[in-house]
Amino acid sequence: MTSASSQQTSTDTTTPAGGSQPPVAEARPVNRAHHGHTFTDDFDWLRDKESDEVIAHLEAENAYTDSVTADQEPLRAAIFGEIKAHTVETDLSVPSRKDGWWYFARTEEGQQYATHCRVQATDTGDRLADWTPPVIEPGVPVAGEQVILDGNAEAEGQPFFSLGGIAVSRDGNLMAYAVDHAGDERFTLRIRDLRTGTDLADEIPNVSYGLVFDPSGSRVFYTVPDHSWRPYRILAHTLGTPVEQDQLLFQEDDPGMWSGFGLSADRTELLVSVGNSEIAETLALDLPATPDEPLGELRMLVSRDLGLLHDVDPVTLDAGAGYDGQDHQPGRYYVITHNKDFSSEDEEHGPTPAPNNMVSLAARETVTDPRFWRTVVGHSDTTKVDGTAVTATQLVLGVRRETTPRTLVMPLAGLGTAQQAAPVEPDFGEELYACELAGAPFDSPFLRLGYSSWVTPTQVLDYEVDGGGDSNRIHLRRQVEVPGYDPEQYLVERWWAPADSGDNAGRPVAVPLTVIRRQDIEWDGSNPCVVYGYGSYEMSMDPGFTAARLSLLDRGVVYVVAHVRGGGELGRNWYDHGKKLHKKNSFTDFVDATRFVAQSGWVDPDRIAAMGGSAGGLLMGGVLNLAPELYRACVAQVPFVDALTSILDPDLPLSALEWEEWGNPIADPEVYRYMQEYTPYENVRAVDYPAIAAVTSLNDTRVLYVEPAKWVQQLRRTVTSDQATPLAEGGAPIVLKTEMDGGHGGASGRYRAWEDRAWDYAFLLTALGATELR
Repeated sequence: MTSASSQQTSTDTTTPAGGSQPPVAEARPVNRAHHGHTFTDDFDWLRDKESDEVIAHLEAENAYTDSVTADQEPLRAAIFGEIKAHTVETDLSVPSRKDGWWYFARTEEGQQYATHCRVQATDTGDRLADWTPPVIEPGVPVAGEQVILDGNAEAEGQPFFSLGGIAVSRDGNLMAYAVDHAGDERFTLRIRDLRTGTDLADEIPNVSYGLVFDPSGSRVFYTVPDHSWRPYRILAHTLGTPVEQDQLLFQEDDPGMWSGFGLSADRTELLVSVGNSEIAETLALDLPATPDEPLGELRMLVSRDLGLLHDVDPVTLDAGAGYDGQDHQPGRYYVITHNKDFSSEDEEHGPTPAPNNMVSLAARETVTDPRFWRTVVGHSDTTKVDGTAVTATQLVLGVRRETTPRTLVMPLAGLGTAQQAAPVEPDFGEELYACELAGAPFDSPFLRLGYSSWVTPTQVLDYEVDGGGDSNRIHLRRQVEVPGYDPEQYLVERWWAPADSGDNAGRPVAVPLTVIRRQDIEWDGSNPCVVYGYGSYEMSMDPGFTAARLSLLDRGVVYVVAHVRGGGELGRNWYDHGKKLHKKNSFTDFVDATRFVAQSGWVDPDRIAAMGGSAGGLLMGGVLNLAPELYRACVAQVPFVDALTSILDPDLPLSALEWEEWGNPIADPEVYRYMQEYTPYENVRAVDYPAIAAVTSLNDTRVLYVEPAKWVQQLRRTVTSDQATPLAEGGAPIVLKTEMDGGHGGASGRYRAWEDRAWDYAFLLTALGATELR
């Protein structure tokens, strides 16, 4: 398809100073040539965020947006008030035990950020009692409570605040924490002495997410990103020494591979993970227990040469776990979740694919050779194993079945032997729910679970798995309170929308839809509808309650989540059929889902809106180019709408890593052609489009603000829809809203987040003519 912008004539226009007319960026053509194709980009100059001219343009866009949406302010205020009314503002998390302390976070009414606290634990010898969290009241300090980090104090005087990690040393004396004050996800690492509340002189700038102490508390491990924001170096900092002397443990030079690390459950090994969406590698480092012992060398566990996607959990199995020294030797083992079955390998075809993963057990001495792995959980076509965790006595499986995440538990005793027990799953009464592991303290008799559904507020559960006689019990530790909410007023259904495009074998495909609505709306074809989607990176849109969604439902909106291909809801194949040269399936699935909903009799086909963010913003752009006539309005949050330009530049943040998701258009002309056919910015059509709000952040490092900024300019000069008439009167304005101090998630702080959500919803509700509560 010939790009719309290559057909336009450059015009010498400037951005108006006021907000009554849409800003018009001057066309300054730049040619991009690849594989015999030339694309003329008139607005590439908008990527220079250091330019006063660019900043002035974005501010003019914000002024125009404010002007166009000024009539929505009362609705925004009402939605903000509804979110606030449905939220207990003074609240706290359920305490979680680590070593000799219970850690929790408090939120106070009127404060943007959480305050992180702890209180000393006691040991009586009764494991169930010692691991039962103390009852702490919201807003009421307890004796001995210690504030270890107040997010509000840390954010004071800063335009932005985000934590990239908190870690406490094993003796409880030191805390490492990482803060971001710009929104670009580049953090500064600091060390605080919790005995005095003062920070040490140690300070390390420009680190990435994640940090841990070694067992001795004398070293902190951290990662450093490269120029493209790819975490590629893992270092160890010894407290009290210059940063320049930090020990480099690992460096990954492949620009398409991401690096990270974590501690084993028993905190005796550091695991280094390297990989992308298609291949991984894991190495391990035995950690010294005392500060005077030097760090050793990393050793290979699972090499990338095996071509596996995998995760590794170290575990020690002794005689008490059924390893009697006869057929099964006690010792150090590794639980490996992986996507190829080596038990059926032959010389001609190699290992059998296991796209939904299987779980094996490998001894330390032979872990590098998969021929010696023992199968613990075989491959299933209907159940995807997403990962594992271990405690001193249990193996925990995170699985996905019938689109929903679930948690299964099996004892370590007999693991990988004929005496292995079958996994057990906690039982819940709902069909569409999410039950995920929230914590597995190594020595605890409880697993901490998070439970939620589309209409059930989050529950924090402790699942009793061993000891204490009456085992396998679920203890409700917390039910998130939602004032003014009655779950009986709402209904959740699973629909299946036939897709026009089949799978790779030509078989029919049905797209799962989650449909949420009030019980009292009627089947009369008059109801407004919002369709939400994402569909990338194997990320699943899992059941979860949010009070903000009530502001849509209580205005009669039928809320639909389209679980399109590219997500992980139906296993690995569902993801594979929505990536690279199958990416268009994500767009057509969403369109087919919308048409199915429009014909259901529940909604008014002329009152449907769409919403998605990040890669879901790419989905929005692709869908609007395919079938703009289906939608009355669209909110595209931090939208990845100029994907081809970004991925063609390996120096941009994370671009090289994206090749495993979209393909490499630099090296592969077929990938280039395919992406050029769907990337939203290059395929805007001269037809009527719906009202569009593109929402972005200046400091976003994942999806650069320039993508929606350019897209909005291209839309305005190309589409034929009525952009001048107000949204409430049936017009289709196109606006850009840029958070000048935010990152990929927008502005920081919970109240700012509520304001952002109220803005998005008010735009959609105004377009749908659904501004009044039922």
